Formats: sequence, structure tokens, C-alpha cells
Amino acid sequence: MTPTMEPRLGYWCEAIAYTVHDSHTYWLGSHPATTPRLALRWLRTRAGHITDQLDPATAGPAHHWLTDNREHQYALDVLAEGGMYTHTIHDGTVRYLLSARPAGRTALPRQDP
Repeated sequence: MTPTMEPRLGYWCEAIAYTVHDSHTYWLGSHPATTPRLALRWLRTRAGHITDQLDPATAGPAHHWLTDNREHQYALDVLAEGGMYTHTIHDGTVRYLLSARPAGRTALPRQDP
């Protein structure tokens, strides 16, 4: 007799861009991940791609986020608890929103401390 395994839904990651003045939204990609760590890895990779395309002055805060181990641990904790984690990169009137959440359900974002 084989043990019954509960299916793992994992996490759903997305990247979008939107303009502040008219709220046009542009889909930049999505990715399924099986663990919080893999979800965070995808968010960091996409943030790196976005940051590489920004001018140096604008990219500074995004570069900081890419190396912020404390924030990354916070993201892992939020995801492991079943919450949604988001990070926004600001570039003038454009915002890049990176998000990860448990797959298969809608989750509300946890507020930053």
C-alpha cells in the first residue's frame, strides 16, 4: 500500500509594471515555485533584470533590496506563513510590482513592520 500524498500547490510569482498617471498595466512574467525560497529566488532574478535597465540613481534602492538579507528572511517568513509578499521598484511614473503568494488561493499582503 502506498501512502497518500497531499498535492502541494506551491507559490505563484508575478511581475508587472504599471504607470502611475493612467494605471496602464503591463505583464512582465509569472512563474510557479514549489517553495518560498524558490519563489524569492525568482523575485530576486526579475528584480535584477529590471534594475539592470534603470539609470543608476533610480536603481539604488532596488540594488539595496537585492542584497537585503533581513528583508529576504522576512519575505520567506511571510510566504511560509501563507501570506503574500510584494516588493515595488519605483522609476519615475512607472512602478514595477513583484509578488509571490501561495498558489490556489487569494492572499492578502502582510504589512511591512
